[in-house]
Amino acid sequence: MNVRRRICGLALILAIFAGVGIAQDKKREAQLRTVRGVVSDKSDGPVSGSVVFLKNVRTNSVRSSYTDDTGSYRFSGLDPNADYELHAEKEGAKSPTRTVSSFESRKDIVLNLKIDKKKELSFNFLPSNESSLRAAGARL
Repeated sequence: MNVRRRICGLALILAIFAGVGIAQDKKREAQLRTVRGVVSDKSDGPVSGSVVFLKNVRTNSVRSSYTDDTGSYRFSGLDPNADYELHAEKEGAKSPTRTVSSFESRKDIVLNLKIDKKKELSFNFLPSNESSLRAAGARL
């Protein structure tokens, strides 16, 4: 009977420690943050398929996500003690970088990003020699 009591006591202690561990995990999970928002263009239309980059400033690790058909993105499970930088890109256009501070107390942070889809000029330079430049009227 003495052995049975010890086993029951040990099982009770293990159950208490397991309960404390689960409670701590839930508390940590409750402290994690989420950043979400919509990526839009200059006329406030949603930009689907853009890539949103989230950089942890402390560790320099970068996470990325594609926006859905409504231009929405979401990053969850973020460390509340870290600062983050966030921007979106699509087809060479980029949004301004936004910052999420560790001093921000909200757990659910909404940051909408705006991409200015300006047409970028591109120039194609073809190899040329001096005689073709002279034929085109260029002075050397």
